[in-house]
Amino acid sequence: MNESTLRKLEYDKIKKMTVELTVSDAGKRLAEGMKPSLSKAQIEAWQTETFEASELLGSGASIPLSAMEGIEAFLVLLGKGRSYNEGELEALAVWLASVAQMKRYMRGKMHIAPTIASYAESLDDCKTLREELGRCIRYGRLTDEASPDLGYVRRHIYSTEDKISRKMDHSLSKYRSSLQESIVSKRRDRFVLAVKRELRKQVPGTVLDESSSGQTLFIEPADVSELQQELAEWRAAEERERMVVLAQLSQLAEGYAHALETDAQAMATFDFIMARGKLARNYEGQRVTLSEQPVIWLKSARHPLLGAGSMPLDAELGMRWKQLIITGPNTGGKTVSLKTMGLLVLMAQSGLLIPAEEGSVLGIFRHVIADVGDGQSLEQSLSTFSSHIAVLKEMFDVADARSLLLLDEMAAGTDPSEGIALSIAVLEMLLERGSLVGATTHFNEIKSFAARTPGCQNGRMAFDPATLKPLYRLEIGEAGDSHAFAIARRFGLPETVMLRAERLLTGKKEQMSSAKVMDEGINQRSADIEADMNEQKTAAWIRPHDATGPSEAARPVTIPSLARQPLPLGADAQSEASASKPKRRVFQKGDSVWIYPLKRAGVVYQPADERGNVIVQVKGEKLSFNHKRLKMYIAKEKLYPGEIYDLDIVFESKEHRKMRHEMSRKHVEGLEIVLPPE
Repeated sequence: MNESTLRKLEYDKIKKMTVELTVSDAGKRLAEGMKPSLSKAQIEAWQTETFEASELLGSGASIPLSAMEGIEAFLVLLGKGRSYNEGELEALAVWLASVAQMKRYMRGKMHIAPTIASYAESLDDCKTLREELGRCIRYGRLTDEASPDLGYVRRHIYSTEDKISRKMDHSLSKYRSSLQESIVSKRRDRFVLAVKRELRKQVPGTVLDESSSGQTLFIEPADVSELQQELAEWRAAEERERMVVLAQLSQLAEGYAHALETDAQAMATFDFIMARGKLARNYEGQRVTLSEQPVIWLKSARHPLLGAGSMPLDAELGMRWKQLIITGPNTGGKTVSLKTMGLLVLMAQSGLLIPAEEGSVLGIFRHVIADVGDGQSLEQSLSTFSSHIAVLKEMFDVADARSLLLLDEMAAGTDPSEGIALSIAVLEMLLERGSLVGATTHFNEIKSFAARTPGCQNGRMAFDPATLKPLYRLEIGEAGDSHAFAIARRFGLPETVMLRAERLLTGKKEQMSSAKVMDEGINQRSADIEADMNEQKTAAWIRPHDATGPSEAARPVTIPSLARQPLPLGADAQSEASASKPKRRVFQKGDSVWIYPLKRAGVVYQPADERGNVIVQVKGEKLSFNHKRLKMYIAKEKLYPGEIYDLDIVFESKEHRKMRHEMSRKHVEGLEIVLPPE
């Protein structure tokens, strides 16, 4: 699976939650290595383990998991001839006791969790080793019963210490006047008295130490010197016997090396399985039905990181349609819906239970790739759009029938018209390859594509028009609106800004509608005039007859040139023709006129000058014609709404309008508009 996708879909957070629910370092490493599988048998086995662990936890019993402290270091050195100390061997004994307890516990839970209970049969509590360690070591120290020789030596140590204690008590009372303090201290593991320096000669014995001030000397009395030497010899004998016993116990443990390693693996596995069960109970996970086909059918699914209060999601992919295009309001849950589908697929293929109702079905996907977020990266020099393209390239490299591809905010980050065209082309190609695609968008062109294309389906995030709040519910079958103004108001944008935005949007819609009407009218009128002229040319070819019949070949009859003699100008044509001085036609900027020499329509850019020449825009070019060569086609009052319609939309390019707007706001160094000569 793609590591970037795992991070974008927040699979790493699910893994981290699982790691935190383990109790041992070995179980933690197993959780850190969790990843989706492509094997249906493996996934089913993992899900069975997780389901049984959840059931065990739900039964209320306390599972005897072990933290295995110190066991891993012990096992690493096992078999290398090392002699372990009392602390290490006691930790082994405690762990073996927990292994035995786990084995007994699982035998009693066979009816609840038969699969994982059967794993406990592989545990070996190493009874002989465990009992021997328990007999020889207690509270981190070898017991007197660890060996006969050790018991013999320690009895002499206890006897000698008792003699020394009695002697020291006698010396305390005997030399009381010479002592700095009436206590018995220890220096260099030997008993001493704290004697005043000036009275040192009154206490016979050996000076072993002095205080930091030098006023107190620590003297071993002469009458206990021999006993303390005897005690030191017995202690040396005890240490020799201790090392013998520890070596014997270490050798005994090495004989169980294979069993101990098997137990460690099994206990770590139990820890990991129980962590998955705890995670499932945190979000009320259910076991999903696995399908051989690459499909997604989620019933009341929730994102596991959002909790039980999130709105359930019903989604379908791969059954009746391959592509689901989700639309709707901003902050309405479109991206969360994509993430939920992708994350639940990854969780199911990792053997985890998912927060959805029973009966949900998921297929097994070879590739799951998500393009979620803007993907900007300064280190990799990626913009929002280039990051989207990089992910699309990766999708095309692997896209097949077992791929789940998630595209958030299609056509974003670039020119909308180009982005829309590219997005539709991408959807068409992925549909051909049979990949499952979930996508979100705000563009109507992509919604229309989904509505008319077999294999695609629209879906919308529900929105409450009364409260102006999204409902976070996915409704299949219809496209939704963005409701940008309602969302902006809910977030507290100034009302003056919102009213201005609404006026701008209304004006833009009216301009687009008028431009569309004008284009349709001009095209229709041009077609009508061309048809009339063709009919007149056809009628000009006639065959003359005389009294004797049609003896001569047909010959054309000359008719006046249509290009030289304009068509009649309506009811006033005869009066104009009869007038001694013809009137100049008055055209206004924005009028649609018929151009006789070109036999097509144009739009007046500049009215007639003193010579009667009118500048007309035709196909983006501005050409000059005498007013006699033009005829009113559609007056501007019928073409454009209102009296303040901005005709620059007709005559100027989009780039020039943007530049004019920028120049009206502020001075921009180097910004200029260069117009071609008329």
